[in-house]
Amino acid sequence: MRPTQYLLGGGGAPVGTHGKYLGEWGNFGGMKQKGIISYGIAPNRQYPLAGAAHDAFFNTWRRFSAQVLYWAPPMIAGYYIVNWAIDKNHYLNSKQGRAEFGGQEE
Repeated sequence: MRPTQYLLGGGGAPVGTHGKYLGEWGNFGGMKQKGIISYGIAPNRQYPLAGAAHDAFFNTWRRFSAQVLYWAPPMIAGYYIVNWAIDKNHYLNSKQGRAEFGGQEE
């Protein structure tokens, strides 16, 4: 006795030469699979560093450009203030500075 179409694969489509095991999409009611073993690996495990250098460069640039206006102006202002204070200190402790401001205290 020949098995029915539903027992061979279900889903209503004709059974080909290799059989139909799962049925059509969304209709996984076919016969149970036996002896079919398939192994797979997740896409994120195949190449764990795929595109990492590219993404790191562009992500770093995006984050840098978004934050640079928050820290660059105070850093530049601080650099010029410290540079002015060092130059002023050198002048006040030089011969010309002592001659100009030697009698008064700042």
